[in-house]
Amino acid sequence: MSLDFKQLALQYQKELLEKVVPFWEKNSKDEEFGGYFTCLDRTGKVFDTDKFVWLQAREVWMFSSLYNRVEKKAEWLEMAEHGARFLLKHGHDGELNWYFSLTREGKPLVQPYNIFSDCFATMAFGQLYQATGNEKYAEVAKQTFDNILVRQNNPKGQYNKLVDGTRPLKGFSLPMILCNLSLEIEHLLPEELVNQTIDEAIHEVMDVFYQPDSGLILENVKPDGSFSDSFEGRLLNPGHTIEAMWFIMDLAERRNDEALMHKAVKIMLDTLKFGWDREFGGIFYFLDFKGNPPQQLEWDQKLWWVHIETLISLIKAYKHTGNEECLKWFEKVHDYTWSNFADPEHDEWFGYLNRRGEVLLPLKGGKWKGCFHVPRGLYQVWQTLEKLN
Repeated sequence: MSLDFKQLALQYQKELLEKVVPFWEKNSKDEEFGGYFTCLDRTGKVFDTDKFVWLQAREVWMFSSLYNRVEKKAEWLEMAEHGARFLLKHGHDGELNWYFSLTREGKPLVQPYNIFSDCFATMAFGQLYQATGNEKYAEVAKQTFDNILVRQNNPKGQYNKLVDGTRPLKGFSLPMILCNLSLEIEHLLPEELVNQTIDEAIHEVMDVFYQPDSGLILENVKPDGSFSDSFEGRLLNPGHTIEAMWFIMDLAERRNDEALMHKAVKIMLDTLKFGWDREFGGIFYFLDFKGNPPQQLEWDQKLWWVHIETLISLIKAYKHTGNEECLKWFEKVHDYTWSNFADPEHDEWFGYLNRRGEVLLPLKGGKWKGCFHVPRGLYQVWQTLEKLN
C-alpha cells in the first residue's frame, strides 16, 4: 500500500494546530469564574455551564502536553494553569478526592465517586509540573495517585450503589488507564512503584480480562478473573480495548518486549474485526460477548473517541511491526473518520453519529466530550506518521 505518510502527517498536524486547538482556546475558557466550559455547540457557543472535573483535568493535561511536546507557547501554559487554579480551589473535597461535577462557580454537584476524575487530575498535574517545575503540582499529582492505588480494588467506595457480595465484578477501565497513567507520571514516582504498577496493569489487561478463546477483552469479570454470564459480564466495548492496546504497545516498546507487542496488535485487530459494522461502516460502541442484545440502547452509535483511538493503535501497530493489515485498516478507518466526524464547515469534530453515520448531536463538547480525544489523537497519529517518513 502506498500511503503518503508525509502528506498524512501534515493533514493531522494542520487539523490539530489550525482547527481543533484554536476551537478550545477561543471558546472554552471561563474568564469570570475560572476553569473551562465544555458544553459547546457546533460553532463553539456555550449551551450549559456545569463543569465536569474529569474534563477540566483533561484540558489542563492537553494544554500542558502541547506546551511540553509541541511548542512552548506562553498562551498554552496560561490556558493550562487557568484550569489548574480552578481545580485546586474547587475540584476536590480538601483531601484530593476529586468531585465528578461542579456548578459554573465551582460548587460541587456530584460526590467524588468517580475514580476517573482522580486519574485525570493526576495526569493533569503531573504534566503541568513538567511544564512549570512547580512542586505544588507535583505533590497534588503524587497524593492523588496514592489515593487511586488505595481505592483501586473498590473504586467507588462508599458511593457504590451495588449490593455488596451478590455479584462482585471488577472493571477493565482502571487497569487500562493505569497502563497509561504510570508512564504519564513516572517522573514523579520511585522506579520500583512505576514498574510494579505497570506489571500489575499489564497482567490484568492481557491475562485476566483477555479471553484467549475468542481473542476479545471483557469489560467486567469476577474477582478471580472468571466469566460472569450477565449483562455486565458479557459487555464488550471495542473502543476501550483498542485504546488500551496502544497503551500496551507503548509499554512493550519501553520494555523491548516483542511478544507483548505482537499480542497487543493481534488483540487490537481481532477486536476491530469483531466490532466493525459490515453494513454501514464504523465501529460499534457496545456489543454482547455472546451476540445477545446489549443492555445499552446506544450500542450501535458510532463515537468519535472510539475511531480516533483506533487510528492511533493502527498506525502505532504498523510502525512497530510493519503489519500490512494494520495499514489497510488504518486507511479504512481514516476514511470513515474524516468523512463522518470532521466538520467541513466549523472547527473541531462531531462526537456522536447514528449507525448509518449521520450526525446525532451537533455538539462539539458536552458532559463526556471535551478537549482530549480529538487533539490527543491528532497529535499521536501525526507524530507516529512523521516517524514513518
